[in-house]
Amino acid sequence: MPQHDLTPRQCEVVRLISLGCTTEEAADILGLAPSTVDNHKSRAMMLLGTDKAALLTRLAIKFRITSMKDALSTAEKRKSGRKNDGWN
Repeated sequence: MPQHDLTPRQCEVVRLISLGCTTEEAADILGLAPSTVDNHKSRAMMLLGTDKAALLTRLAIKFRITSMKDALSTAEKRKSGRKNDGWN
């Protein structure tokens, strides 16, 4: 299994961002301030070796933080106000 040095919270943020959530939506789902989510995202990107947000989903799949079959749960959709996730 590929390895990474992300904290569990950073993995949650990367997963939500890779599913198409905005920083604000991820903050609503996790009950955090948007600035905190942005800090987790920035640190995760640094640890994963990218400064490109567009590569985050690709790396999330590579490191098995998410998968192509992953989707927002019903509760996550409700908290974020989304009807669909990033794969739909």
